[in-house]
Amino acid sequence: MTMEPGEILRRTEAFVRERMSGEGTGHDWWHVHRVRRVALRLAGEEGADAYVVELAALLHDVADHKFHGGDASAGPRAAREWLSGLGVDPEVTEHVATIIAELSFKGAGVTTPMSSPEGRVVQDADRLDAIGAVGVGRAFAYGGSRGRPMHEPDAAPEMHESFERYKSSTGPTINHFHEKLLLLRDRMNTPSARRMAEGRHRFMEQFLERFHAEWDGLD
Repeated sequence: MTMEPGEILRRTEAFVRERMSGEGTGHDWWHVHRVRRVALRLAGEEGADAYVVELAALLHDVADHKFHGGDASAGPRAAREWLSGLGVDPEVTEHVATIIAELSFKGAGVTTPMSSPEGRVVQDADRLDAIGAVGVGRAFAYGGSRGRPMHEPDAAPEMHESFERYKSSTGPTINHFHEKLLLLRDRMNTPSARRMAEGRHRFMEQFLERFHAEWDGLD
């Protein structure tokens, strides 16, 4: 008997929650929860398929390349295995896997177009969670987990021209704002996400101004 979408979503949430709870790099269950909530909001505003969007949002970080030796195929593969095991329609499964494969930021000089409205919504939601107050916290959580310094004044940001260069970067966390986070506002796909990104972007600018003033002992 074919499983109902509601049951598939319930089981997928339980699977992801168990797998990602207690994770300390900012890629935990609550990141997924926030991305799902924003993605569904954007889906309603942009007319995207909410079922595909919710599945992709739930599974988008279940096997992130950053935690699988840089293997960008790990995430789509894990999603396919999970959804196939639940008997999800193959077209839906491939749609979700494609979204996950296309989703990640791959460097300032690398374009990452999404091939469907659902993908554009999920990518926007994931990127919104990387900026603003939560994004600042996540950036330092991830940097600390990798033993990266907060700031090295003599280390210039690098605008990575390839995914390989981006994946191998070991720069300080403050550089990450210039290499990725401050670029995301202008790379949102949807009007709804662009509106949400404005306030979050301004907060990061204000945070960096304050950070550098305190770093230099000026305030």
